[in-house]
Amino acid sequence: MARNKVQFQKGLDMAEFQRLYGSEEQCHAALVTMRWPTGFICPKCTTSKYSFCTPKRLFQCSGCGLQTSVRAGTVFQKSKTPLTKWFLAMHLMTCSKNDISGM
Repeated sequence: MARNKVQFQKGLDMAEFQRLYGSEEQCHAALVTMRWPTGFICPKCTTSKYSFCTPKRLFQCSGCGLQTSVRAGTVFQKSKTPLTKWFLAMHLMTCSKNDISGM
């Protein structure tokens, strides 16, 4: 039987994870890249021109004026939990070879 490449792939250790996703800014940038790999696209009018409001972390479409965040329409939408905790929880849940508590 062939070896499952996904099951035996090398995962991130905690030091590497902290280097990549240790701050809120790094997690936000990673989420932007995951959600819009080719750059921001307005969900309403599909325009790619936008301005960014840094304090609120909102993207504003230059075409229709819609303001949206990278969290909108995702599991993070109405969560007050920082992205760093979300990313850490996902990392721990997915890298564990044994059972792990959801708490």
